[in-house]
Amino acid sequence: MSGVPPPATPAGRVARGVLLLVFGTFFVLPLYAMLDFTTRLPDGSRTAATWRQAFSPSVMNDQYPELVQGIVNSLLLTVFTVALMLVLLLPTMIWVRLRVPRVRKVVQFVSLLPLTVPAIVLVVGLAPVYAWVTYFFGESSVLLAFAYVVIVLPYSYRALDAGLSAIDVTTLSEAARSLGASWLTVMVRVVVPNLRGAIMSAAFLSVAVVLGEFTIASLLSRDNLQTTINLIGKRDAQMAVAVSFAFLAIAFFLLFLLSFVGGVRALSGKQPSPEDAA
Repeated sequence: MSGVPPPATPAGRVARGVLLLVFGTFFVLPLYAMLDFTTRLPDGSRTAATWRQAFSPSVMNDQYPELVQGIVNSLLLTVFTVALMLVLLLPTMIWVRLRVPRVRKVVQFVSLLPLTVPAIVLVVGLAPVYAWVTYFFGESSVLLAFAYVVIVLPYSYRALDAGLSAIDVTTLSEAARSLGASWLTVMVRVVVPNLRGAIMSAAFLSVAVVLGEFTIASLLSRDNLQTTINLIGKRDAQMAVAVSFAFLAIAFFLLFLLSFVGGVRALSGKQPSPEDAA
């Protein structure tokens, strides 16, 4: 039957197992090294003192207040960046697909352009802008969300574009319009629900980029998770590595959990149809 992949041969199964082992080792070994470093004392014995401190709110507030502030700033930045990215990019891409497809290449070029510009060059252009932002709105690190929207655009655009290409947006919108739905209703109640997986992918990629960003925050003298980890590492390397490991583990768990939940909903839920918008 066409479209059905041939059964895997023994050699293919072995090659797949070897590749999984190699890539699994590639990702696990650094994590093991981080865990080993945070639990080893100079005399070779083991201790969990660093981890007890990392999960003690009183210790963190007393001894590492800048780290707590950096974590809060990064969490706020992820929320504002994802929200701003979706508000700006998603309606634009849907509207271009439906009404002005001739400018699709222009939107694609503008969205992918930040991928070709190094972060240090972006900072050179953003520095004068943020001088005025600081003058009018203060020095809050949360204002970095405007800059972070620029650097997450290429990844978010690709995720959303793949989702839009997987559905027949034109047919869905025309059917909904023929039933009396407005353009806003078409976007919100027909197109967006069919892009749930793509929206989650774009959000995940944006969160990963924001949590790992260091260059722009450092050069613009703002505090986020990465800059504070770098600062803490100069006086307590074990605590800095422990916090990095904890955030990696939490990020992996959340991404897996949210992806699983999204997949279950996509399989079990009823896909929105034009009749739902009428």
